Amino acid sequence: MRGITKRFGPVVANDHVDFEAAWGEVHALVGENGAGKSTLMSILAGLYRPDSGTIEIDGTPVRFRSPRDAIEHGIGMVYQHFMLVEPFTVAENVVLGERRSTVDLGLPRVERELAELSERYGLGVDPKAHIWQLSVGEQQRVEILRLLYLGARILVFDEPTAVLTPQEATSLIRTLRGLAAQGFSVIFISHKLDEVMEVADCISILRRGQIVATTAPNETDRRTLARLMVGRELAALVEHPAVEPRDEREPGETVLALRGVGAIGEKGLPALRDVDLAVRAGETLGIAGVAGNGQSELAEVVTGLRRVTNGTVTIAGRDMTNRPAAEVARAGVAHIPEDRLATGLIGGMDLSANAILREYGRPPLSSGPFLAGQQVNTFTDRLISDHDVKAPGRWAKLRTLSGGNQQKLLLGRELAGSPRLIVAVHPTRGVDIGATEAIHEELRRQRASGAATLLISEDLDELLALSDRIAVLFDGRVMGVLPARGADPEQIGLLMAGVAADAASQTETRSAADG
Repeated sequence: MRGITKRFGPVVANDHVDFEAAWGEVHALVGENGAGKSTLMSILAGLYRPDSGTIEIDGTPVRFRSPRDAIEHGIGMVYQHFMLVEPFTVAENVVLGERRSTVDLGLPRVERELAELSERYGLGVDPKAHIWQLSVGEQQRVEILRLLYLGARILVFDEPTAVLTPQEATSLIRTLRGLAAQGFSVIFISHKLDEVMEVADCISILRRGQIVATTAPNETDRRTLARLMVGRELAALVEHPAVEPRDEREPGETVLALRGVGAIGEKGLPALRDVDLAVRAGETLGIAGVAGNGQSELAEVVTGLRRVTNGTVTIAGRDMTNRPAAEVARAGVAHIPEDRLATGLIGGMDLSANAILREYGRPPLSSGPFLAGQQVNTFTDRLISDHDVKAPGRWAKLRTLSGGNQQKLLLGRELAGSPRLIVAVHPTRGVDIGATEAIHEELRRQRASGAATLLISEDLDELLALSDRIAVLFDGRVMGVLPARGADPEQIGLLMAGVAADAASQTETRSAADG
């Protein structure tokens, strides 16, 4: 890619970018949210057309009018949010990408070819399975298989591990290294510097629409990459977070108490089983666990989005069991949801509308049935300024913001009223290292001011950095609760795998004795 420039109105997303990727290598592309990574790769994949610049494949200039053109030239992109039809089978989803002159889908042939591709590249997917039956990691393999079936040799992955469990992320990294070893060119967009250092042969850093450096893992480190990404030092975030200094003040009274709580999941099966937990004022309780073990349901139960089948939920001394979400919010509960666009924000509305979603019916944002326009504008501008939300203005549509800036707006809105309890679910998922630092710092400030925080995350480093105690969920049960300071990641991993606390301790003792 030579001299690629792309503008969206007054915003320059890519500014004369030169980018090269070789056959047989994994080339990582890193940068802050809004740096232009996804735009650049969307141009390569035919989704956008550049305002200027050229694309060459093996030295031959090419022009794409659509993603189909890019696929026909061997370029395919796996997006963070998959583009699959859930009621269809794997083979049927793959057929959707083919041009056909007949109505015969030829599914038996497609299934055979997909089975061969799956075995050749170690992707392990049943072509006859329906998408809704597959885990998130398996669905991602379907996206990869689809591109391989269509003949792609240059594979672009946009934040591919953002929606995966640690185990699935490890498996994907092995797959990408295997594809590169077989001659594919793999482009890997990620905010997770550990993964970048592990998977990449070459690393390019984008900042404000420009490539500021290209290096290799053996020539750099996480701290240097982070500094290049944001243009400043991020000392607290980049080094090992478990040793972060923290305020050791004694927590206050209990703000959240769950006693014997049970709940049913989306599939009609128990998702929470007799859960007992408590979080005190000025304390952060981290919830660890492999995805799908009750974390989402726990957050929904506390925030009033899912009914409790047994047990009680008490917030600030009030029984809030099965109370409506609006009443829970009025009780001083802030909610940073797992999926910001599905639950917390509305992409088609402007920043002002999204900023007031929580408090629009109360003074000073409203007067009777009418919004107070000047107060709304002032409130939104303050939110944007205080939380460093990078946006053209309050009138901008939320969907035009990067993921990190959307998350910072959501965080600012939820924390504006000095909440008693914060329920934060994967608060830094899919956001860059600069936004992660800002979000972590805000959560620390809230803790210092006396808020109780229930922090649900699949990032163990994040839990160790922010939590006072860590509770581990497995199959909807609390396997154990332990202090975060000095916690052994191996012991937490055993609890996440369903090994009871006493058995985990015995395993640790045996390991120490063997050592």
